[in-house]
Amino acid sequence: MIMRDHEAGSDRHCHHHPPRPHGHPAGFPFGHRGRARRGNIRAAILALLDEEPMHGYQIMQQLEDRSGGVWRPSPGSVYPTLQLLEDKGFVRGEDVDGRRVFSLTDDGREELEKARRKGHDPLGALDAAASDPRLKLRHAVHSLGGAAHQVASSGSPTQIDEATAILTEARKRIYTLLAEGE
Repeated sequence: MIMRDHEAGSDRHCHHHPPRPHGHPAGFPFGHRGRARRGNIRAAILALLDEEPMHGYQIMQQLEDRSGGVWRPSPGSVYPTLQLLEDKGFVRGEDVDGRRVFSLTDDGREELEKARRKGHDPLGALDAAASDPRLKLRHAVHSLGGAAHQVASSGSPTQIDEATAILTEARKRIYTLLAEGE
């Protein structure tokens, strides 16, 4: 089931797409699980290339870095978007030292300015996302899960017992934090 309202940033949702968490900044570019809506990757790429020419991997890295690791665009979304932007004349690609480096054309700058006049600031939204405390917590939980998985996969029985005790204590401390309030 496709929820056009959800894609447009509405808080309406179905069971496949939870509502946007309370407190997300206006223009938040990510959908469920840190995925960007199609139009946002296009606008974000144009905005990055307005700063300086880049190759595809640099674009992916910049988007991930600026979102605080929340948005990790895949090659399967970046490279086809670059091709589309090049086909439309918004970017120009040229081979530099064995890599295809893209730069913004005058038409691309005009397209970016149209988006900005409509209030779209994809890089500003990335900066806001990177500072959102809920997303920082989500990243910390993901990192903790990775460490626990490593211990479970390759740790000794003693290390597994110690890691279990640490996680149990952390859970108790988090619930205590909630019980104490602000």
